[in-house]
Amino acid sequence: MRLGIDFGTTRTVVAAVDRGNYPVVAFEAADGCHYDWVPTLAAVRGEERVFGWEAWTKQTEPDWTPVRSIKRLLDDAGPNTVLDLDSVHVPLAELLGGMAAALRTLILEHSSLNLKAGEKLEAMLGVPANANSNQRFLTVEAFHAAGFEVLGLLNEPSAASLEFGHKHQIDGRVLVYDLGGGTFDASLVDMSERRHYVVTSEGITTLGGDDFDEILAAMALEAAGVKGGIEKFSQAEIFRLHDECRVKKEGLNPNSRRVTVDLDPVREGLGAVTIPVADYYERCRPLMEETVHVVEDLLAAHGEDGMEALYVTGGGSELPMVARVLRETFGRRVKRSAYTRSATAIGLAIQADEESGYALREKFTRYFGVWREADAGRRVIFDPLFAKGVMLPLAGGSPVEIRRSYNPVHNIGHFRYLECSHLGPDGEPRGDLTVWDEILFPFEPSLRTREDLPMRNVEQSPGVVRERIEERYAADAGGGVTVSIRNLTSGYGREYRLGRWAVRTEPVKPAGRRRAARRAGE
Repeated sequence: MRLGIDFGTTRTVVAAVDRGNYPVVAFEAADGCHYDWVPTLAAVRGEERVFGWEAWTKQTEPDWTPVRSIKRLLDDAGPNTVLDLDSVHVPLAELLGGMAAALRTLILEHSSLNLKAGEKLEAMLGVPANANSNQRFLTVEAFHAAGFEVLGLLNEPSAASLEFGHKHQIDGRVLVYDLGGGTFDASLVDMSERRHYVVTSEGITTLGGDDFDEILAAMALEAAGVKGGIEKFSQAEIFRLHDECRVKKEGLNPNSRRVTVDLDPVREGLGAVTIPVADYYERCRPLMEETVHVVEDLLAAHGEDGMEALYVTGGGSELPMVARVLRETFGRRVKRSAYTRSATAIGLAIQADEESGYALREKFTRYFGVWREADAGRRVIFDPLFAKGVMLPLAGGSPVEIRRSYNPVHNIGHFRYLECSHLGPDGEPRGDLTVWDEILFPFEPSLRTREDLPMRNVEQSPGVVRERIEERYAADAGGGVTVSIRNLTSGYGREYRLGRWAVRTEPVKPAGRRRAARRAGE
């Protein structure tokens, strides 16, 4: 069975490939009801872990710590990232893998698909357009470990464009405005029959529906007169607070005038508070304006003429003020998806369907490069190996390759990889930055079998100038990069996984992530 899986911040939605149709999969929850989504949720108690609907049932039990919005942590995470859950330390990779495994069990045993036990599940996975390589890698690894056969990765707004094109058969340019639970992405897509070409993508990795929940939570605590704000609450209490606010936010309609938040389930005795919806929208408006600025900057750089539609999707876009603010700026071209929560999963299923006839080509949405020494080591420069906007291959096609070759001057190569959203006029990284491991490669042949490279000094070595070094970087259709470094003279080499493999970080608390406003191009 081929599937499109939108592993969302708040909800995970699955669509199936069924003879040219792409139905959204329904799941049976613990209460016996059926839903077309699974909560992207974990709950922890000591060494116990539960996920999805089972975790949902634990949210009010005092011994359990619910963990929501795990996906939001991935942009800063590595394979060694550990979460601090009320002093219980849990590896993030363990929760991701457990969540994917629980989803697989639900698909096989408690879904509308009626599959056989052990049936092969082939999945096309969605990721935010501006996801860095580590986020992509961690997502793929989690689903591989859970038993899925991963067909590939597709950027979420690009997947939504496939759903839009499949439904409307449009021939022209569409801007996909994808406001999810944890991220905002905007992609400009040229559509012609069954060929989709991503012109460019921009976004804000730290803005999504969760931020609207947090604003309502802060206003509720202010109205209740709680001193010290959210920092005075445990992880379980924060979860219940944000979830109460999410439910009340999702219940708003264009005619809503007040929203009542019940704080007693968060902490007994706090009672209920009522907040004017107009005040709530006013507090949310600066976040909406950030997304509008991104769209305006993107269109200014690539031309607004010929844009047939601004297609609004993503669970966060269901807030009534979103479409209203967008129409204030972009008028009647704003088209809100009838499937805001499932458009991405449907598009992923279309991409997974070999018989659909659709072909979509992505581009690099970030600059990927390495720091290099210049002027005999007197300064460091950034070498952008893959520039933002470089075209990626079609699914199943040969990877895009970049090579560098040179004669070294040091005994050990010290490679420090970096991704960034923008470059400054001087070629230096700007905007969102993701720093990678420091990879060490032995240029000096006598060091090729040594395991203590991190303990050795990097120093000039006159003898290595005779060695010829080649670096090979291969990017696949999903934007994943493989790095191979070889000594062509002496005949040895190594291949590296990108990620923060050697980084040791302090445990991360999943709540209270700080974010800063930014515009495209900063």
